[in-house]
Amino acid sequence: MTLTTPWILALSYWLHMLATIVWVGGLALMALVVWPGARAVLGPGPELAALIRRLQQQFSGMAWASLAVLTATGLTQMAANKNYTGVLQIGNPWAVAILVKHLAIGGMVLIGLYMQFSLQPALARLALLEARGHAAPDAAPLRRRELTLTRLNLLCGVLVLGFTAIARVL
Repeated sequence: MTLTTPWILALSYWLHMLATIVWVGGLALMALVVWPGARAVLGPGPELAALIRRLQQQFSGMAWASLAVLTATGLTQMAANKNYTGVLQIGNPWAVAILVKHLAIGGMVLIGLYMQFSLQPALARLALLEARGHAAPDAAPLRRRELTLTRLNLLCGVLVLGFTAIARVL
């Protein structure tokens, strides 16, 4: 039995779609629903920051797990595709679409790493200051950066979906 048997490919496509829904759907929910709705109810202050921080913490694990599933299932699907001729063999339009898709995924990963290991800890420190009644003058720009990066990550996710669609028809 090879990795390209129909039932393995079907399972791969199913898991790939589920992981995409979790990752890109989660980004869409955060950027288009949670941020605007929470800001309208809570205002731009520390309460909004606490809610967003909690949601980001919960989503982070799901996003990284989705990335692992997407990597495994994507490799399976790519190896089974008739247009695949080898690693970094960019000899046809399908390979170009897949390359650009992977560059967008790389952007999503870099943004996610920056947010999780740099921006969110800085925001958590500022939240502690605010909770203790201290001024946190850097809070507003960092919160804007978090929203901007969330939106940029979503844009990369939309590009991934677009280049996936292009690759499917080639």
